[in-house]
Amino acid sequence: MTAQEHLPDQEAWSPWTPTDLFKRLAHIERPWCIVGGWALDVWQGQQTRMHEDLEFTILREDFPMFRETLGSLDFYAVKGGVFGLLESNREPAADIFQIWCFDTVAQAWRVDMMIEPGTPDRWVYKRDTSITGERSEMVCTNEAGIPYLRPAAILLFKAKHLRKKDQADFNLALPRLSPVDRRWLMEHLAQVHPGHEWLARI
Repeated sequence: MTAQEHLPDQEAWSPWTPTDLFKRLAHIERPWCIVGGWALDVWQGQQTRMHEDLEFTILREDFPMFRETLGSLDFYAVKGGVFGLLESNREPAADIFQIWCFDTVAQAWRVDMMIEPGTPDRWVYKRDTSITGERSEMVCTNEAGIPYLRPAAILLFKAKHLRKKDQADFNLALPRLSPVDRRWLMEHLAQVHPGHEWLARI
């Protein structure tokens, strides 16, 4: 068998919820936050659809701390659809920005750890690093204390691929966006995706 054949099934997701992850990471004082579709549901205060995974972001220099905290999991570096086990004595290479975390007991992927640019005080949009903001303004928390990326920024990420779930998330979130979030999304969507179909609706 090749090394590739030893990899876990890429479809074997049984993701934690944001609450599950928060319970494991609540003591960490470094920046992290829920992103993706789950971030919108944390903001909405309820789960609005099924989620095939759970994504959260960290800063690269904080990877060892998060790895230690989630030490019961195996970590796989992901790039361009290629997976590779990240040995315990190795940190992700500079060109790795995504790490899937596998629960060997449950034989399931639990969470998708995304490595983002920026600093503890400054959030940076990884697809266009000219778009930045104070982390205190870009990352919110719900009543339980779970940190999540601001909904306007989540929708900016989702605008790229316009999958069925992204369109559904936009349709549900748009009526609840604050005027500030609408302005932020319109400005940066026009910058990153000129002529995007969402611009006419914001």
